[in-house]
Amino acid sequence: MTPIRVMVVDDSAVMRQVLSEVLARESDIEVIATASDPLFAREKMARDWPDVLVLDIEMPRMDGITFLRGLMAERPTPVVICSSLTDRGAEVTMQALAAGAVEVVLKPTVGLRQFLTQDSGIPDAVRAAARAGARMTRFGAKRTGTTAASSADAVAPPRPVAVPLPAVQQVQVVVIGASTGGTQALEAVLTALKPGCAGIVVVQHMPERFTAAFASRLDGLSRIDVREARNGDAVRPGLALIAPGGRQTQLVRNGGGYAVGVAESPPVNRHCPSVDVLFESTARVAGRHALGVIMTGMGGDGARGLLQMREAGAVTLAQDEASCVVYGMPREAVKLGAVQQSLPLAAIARELGRHGAG
Repeated sequence: MTPIRVMVVDDSAVMRQVLSEVLARESDIEVIATASDPLFAREKMARDWPDVLVLDIEMPRMDGITFLRGLMAERPTPVVICSSLTDRGAEVTMQALAAGAVEVVLKPTVGLRQFLTQDSGIPDAVRAAARAGARMTRFGAKRTGTTAASSADAVAPPRPVAVPLPAVQQVQVVVIGASTGGTQALEAVLTALKPGCAGIVVVQHMPERFTAAFASRLDGLSRIDVREARNGDAVRPGLALIAPGGRQTQLVRNGGGYAVGVAESPPVNRHCPSVDVLFESTARVAGRHALGVIMTGMGGDGARGLLQMREAGAVTLAQDEASCVVYGMPREAVKLGAVQQSLPLAAIARELGRHGAG
């Protein structure tokens, strides 16, 4: 198999070396070049264009956001943002994701030797970005006329059998899970909802602090309220709670309604928060009064939980292949028989809008 060709762009020579070493250990990834800033990167890209860029966003001469926006306008390319765990880093990362970046990983600030030996998540982020390929152009970047990559995630599964959806009065809580490409997909859905919609809980694979910035950004764009979930928050109409990075979030009973339980807990399916944790708890406590949606992302997190929701009588939806940046998580859920209907984003928003006070 042809390796994924990567360029690392970072103003720190030490960071370029560390990231290159981490990626070079992977048999399916090849680091073809590094650059200390976007201007040097453009010179090298003119000679040899990479499959994926790993990009710092705070650099001299030209910042990463300006570079990213220009890149997406000229030749959309999968980009993994390497960002620091600071409020400023989280804010700028949200701008990068809105501009077309498909993944974010944390930049180590101390303990570089430990970073080299631990599971940093960077190789998986690069693989997810590579699988996104031309699909990422569906969100905010102009189309290039290229076709989707012939990866496993691009293989269409059997279509789920459409089943009649329930009466509007049934659904009291909506749970959503997403990963790669999910920030754009969630924005498309949540900004289309009216304040009276059923209460929503979201797991988006994202590091801590970044989820707070993501929730804040969505809150400013949406008619509904959006905020990062805190332990004990009630799930109520017109509110979307974003599960915080670095902790697991479950749905729990709260008198006659529902709330979220947020706690320090180990990763599940290598993720914290995990979609399966949220979905499985929803199957237990909400059953047929819930609606679950699994969205774009690589891997299988959420598929098992969505199946449990369907078996408990919940409504279960998946984002369709055509609108996914990476058709991995929805595909796995479809293969398990967990999905009642696969829908494009606009149709998902309409279906969610059917539930609640409107």
